[in-house]
Amino acid sequence: MTQAPPTLKAVRRQHDREIVSLALPAFGALVAEPLFLMVDSAIVGHLGTPQLAGLAIAAALLTTAVSVFVFLAYATTAAVARRVGAGDVKAAIRQGMDGIWLALLLGAAVVAATLPTAPWLVDIFGASDTAAPYATTYLRISILGIPAMLVVLAATGVLRGLQDTRTPLYVAIGGFTVNALLNVGLVYGAGMGIAGSAWGTVIAQCAMAAVYLVVVVRGARRHGASLRPDAAGIRASAQAGVPLLVRTLSLRAVLMIATAVAARMGDAEVAAHQIILSLWSLMAFALDAIAIAGQAIIGRYLGADDADGARQVCRRMVQWGVVSGVVLGALLVIARPLFIPLFTGDTTVQDTLLPALLVVAVSQPIAGVVFVLDGVLMGAGDGPYLAWAMLVTLAIFAPVALLVPVLGGGLTALWWAMTLMMTVRLLTLWLRSRSGRWIVTGATR
Repeated sequence: MTQAPPTLKAVRRQHDREIVSLALPAFGALVAEPLFLMVDSAIVGHLGTPQLAGLAIAAALLTTAVSVFVFLAYATTAAVARRVGAGDVKAAIRQGMDGIWLALLLGAAVVAATLPTAPWLVDIFGASDTAAPYATTYLRISILGIPAMLVVLAATGVLRGLQDTRTPLYVAIGGFTVNALLNVGLVYGAGMGIAGSAWGTVIAQCAMAAVYLVVVVRGARRHGASLRPDAAGIRASAQAGVPLLVRTLSLRAVLMIATAVAARMGDAEVAAHQIILSLWSLMAFALDAIAIAGQAIIGRYLGADDADGARQVCRRMVQWGVVSGVVLGALLVIARPLFIPLFTGDTTVQDTLLPALLVVAVSQPIAGVVFVLDGVLMGAGDGPYLAWAMLVTLAIFAPVALLVPVLGGGLTALWWAMTLMMTVRLLTLWLRSRSGRWIVTGATR
């Protein structure tokens, strides 16, 4: 007797279970990353406005240094998931090891380039005379943790591709706890000020990388995958990441332009911008949890030659993105009296912060769809299109943002420009998802 095909409701329930089982742990792990910066912001913010403004400049540079290499996680997730779908776990882990070796090489290069140029980089951002010394101190110390953070990105990609988002959650919780305790102890207990905050974060990042390496190495040995660096594999990983690097550089350019514009408005504006950016990043990573699930699931479906399954899960994730965006926007508005005083007691900063924060809340449903579709196309290995789309977005955003202070606009106007940027991203990603050109099946794209 022929079994009846599953109903639409049953298919949706199956996709929901898959999304939830991967997205919930991924949510915890992703939220931990901006929480590192939020803890630093909350602790340093009570040292004074110049210190918080200095942290804002250094944090923008550090986040850029890490985020431009986010392909170490995202491209690895997609490639590993495809091979898992095709039934070749050994090749999947070998691919992940190539990504980890690439992360170490890139991390060393970033440290070598940044240490001697830290004061110059801070100056480019137009930091005030009072904020610049704090920014330089924080940057020079924190940059030492970059190799560890890149290893964390690559190893996280391996585990996500293997459909394991729980291990990254446990590591992230441990790292966040260590970071918070060290920050409080070193900043106030040891009286190290902003330098203590930077050292606490570096130590926590190195500990996380060590745990990830233990987990991945054990998996490689269990499946007989080689741990040695392979020049051809490292080159292939780098080449696969180039389009995503272009995409991420364009996105980071958007955020750096926004911070530079805010810095030229004054210390109160850039301090408020830093708080908003921390919250915006927190919500972005929360929304990205659904996208992370999509990367792993869609990569697996495409690797198993199931194009219909990939389409169906894409549609379901978009629905999740919309609802999640609405919920996050509402929470941001409702909880604002609770969290704003945690970051700063400066009433000028608080007054500057509030109207721009409401703009961010309104834009969250747009962000929900953007992050989900971004993750879908990453999971499909559609990097070249993502690069092109983000370059178009940058070309539209940059002149609008730079005109904000020229036309007398403040921080709220700057965040309306950020909302325009997200709307352009929504349009480009929606057009691609509708076309179906991102669907390419097989163990490799």
